[in-house]
Amino acid sequence: MELFNKNIAEEVAKNLLEIKAIRLNPESPFTWASGWKSPIYCDNRLSLSFPEVRNHIKHALVGAINENFPGVESIAGVATAGIPQGALIADEMDLPFLYVRSKPKGHGMENMIEGKVTPGQKVVVVEDLVSTGGSSLKAVQDLKNAGFEVMGMVAIFTYGFDIARKNFEDAGIKLICLSDYSAMLPQAVALDYASDQDLKSLEEWREKPEIWGK
Repeated sequence: MELFNKNIAEEVAKNLLEIKAIRLNPESPFTWASGWKSPIYCDNRLSLSFPEVRNHIKHALVGAINENFPGVESIAGVATAGIPQGALIADEMDLPFLYVRSKPKGHGMENMIEGKVTPGQKVVVVEDLVSTGGSSLKAVQDLKNAGFEVMGMVAIFTYGFDIARKNFEDAGIKLICLSDYSAMLPQAVALDYASDQDLKSLEEWREKPEIWGK
């Protein structure tokens, strides 16, 4: 799990904060589906509503793919937030696009993968956000089960949890992210979205998110 480019990491973090795709509230934390209390909420889908930000992210992801995964033959988005990002990238790169559901469609063909399945095709997976990596790596396995050669994954943002790093390493999947939590914190302070006093709490959450706020 690595960042594509330090300058891009700072720019993407700044953009996501400015459009409020990333929200910080250590005093009144958000509750994730897992039950974890969190001072941050990240919804990168908001970037789709801002053409300048959307295009900056698209071009950065294309750059990350070209540099790290030469020879890619198709792009796969992870449902649901990875679908529009993946489609934008596939269009820019003039490559086939498909997407992976979290569970099979409940009717019709009951597909897990939507799009043309071509066994042996080299595919790069697109995510908008990586937390622990569980759902992302499930999509990778579904693609492998269908016969694709998964070259790796790109994502807009990651919290940088150690468990995510371990999960990707154990799965043997290279993950390239445009930005992460560590790159975001200085930008949040610079933009007055977080104070120097908030930093301690925000950094504590990053280290032990499962017990933070309890």
